[in-house]
Amino acid sequence: MAVGSYSLAAGEKAASQGQSQRDVNKRLKYISLAVLVVQNASLILSIRYVRTLPGDRFFATSAVVMAEILKVLTSLLIILLQKRFNVKETAFFLVDSIVFQYKDTLKLAVPSLIYTLQNNLQYIAISNLPAATFQVTYQLKILTTALFSVMMLRKSLSRVQWVSLLLLFAGVAVVQVQQEGKKEASVSDSSNQNYSVGLVAVVISCLSSGFAGVYFEKILKGSSASVWVRNVQLGIFGSALGTLGLWWNDGAAVAERGFLFGYTDMVWCVIFNQAFGGLLVAVVVKYADNILKGFATSFSIIVSTVMSIYLFGFHVDLLFTAGAGLVIGAVYMYSLPKTAGGSSSPSSSSSSSVSAESSRTNGGAEMEAFLPKCEGKQKGS
Repeated sequence: MAVGSYSLAAGEKAASQGQSQRDVNKRLKYISLAVLVVQNASLILSIRYVRTLPGDRFFATSAVVMAEILKVLTSLLIILLQKRFNVKETAFFLVDSIVFQYKDTLKLAVPSLIYTLQNNLQYIAISNLPAATFQVTYQLKILTTALFSVMMLRKSLSRVQWVSLLLLFAGVAVVQVQQEGKKEASVSDSSNQNYSVGLVAVVISCLSSGFAGVYFEKILKGSSASVWVRNVQLGIFGSALGTLGLWWNDGAAVAERGFLFGYTDMVWCVIFNQAFGGLLVAVVVKYADNILKGFATSFSIIVSTVMSIYLFGFHVDLLFTAGAGLVIGAVYMYSLPKTAGGSSSPSSSSSSSVSAESSRTNGGAEMEAFLPKCEGKQKGS
């Protein structure tokens, strides 16, 4: 009798704990949704804002380098924390991971080069395109990532996903037609902004984002390195390549005016958002499934559009609404799970890789893939 009562009590306790865990997970999903939406929308809007303010402009190339340096320093601090602030052990660990395993480190040179190029192109694109137009057009990275995944990783897509990619392309095309017919006043009237340059920059950025994400996934399959070691490796290459780009493009101006020329409190906010926003999303994104990521991307487009109306006087007409609606619907459709009849593994993997944010933050999908291993190291240290 006592055994039966004990079993009943244990069962009730387990059920209560299970319900409590489900409630926590539900709250974490909503928090994840909010973080993803805020990070997606705020970065684009803030870059657009600081790049269109009157007065001296900061050097975008220096902002890219500064963001890379901050990411490296943050990752080093977290590794030091995992090693319980044992400086000697941390130093030996980093030397072994980065120097002695140099072949593994060199694998990241190509994606780091592409990510550095992509970050610079995003500044060019957002400086020349309305924030809402950039946000909609930038979703082409889903199409490019999907195509590179099929070609390089031999992944398969469901019929729904192929249809969603066609709708995505159609939606972006409609928005471009609308913009050609009636460009934003600040773009057409200002000699400092060029819509064609912005469009070319965002298209190249989408291509580089798709290729870098798939290449990153391909070369690092089976790797045991943590996300923080990867960020240090990427950041070292990114800082060096970014500095080279700064010297090539703005070397004389930086030598004359200084590396931090034009930096205001708002510019620092943009850099911190770019540096730490991606790391924060990488931690949070593991609590969000593909549907939630797709919904977050769709909602961030709406937020960017609404905020652009109030901040930049952006005009929304029927054609833009139709194009943006197609893109939002396509993003959500692409994130839907495959039906039971299809082979779920390849498609779900592709969907996970595509729907995660890479820009600018060295790729949320790649970070998410390494996070469990990073936690395991942390528990063991």
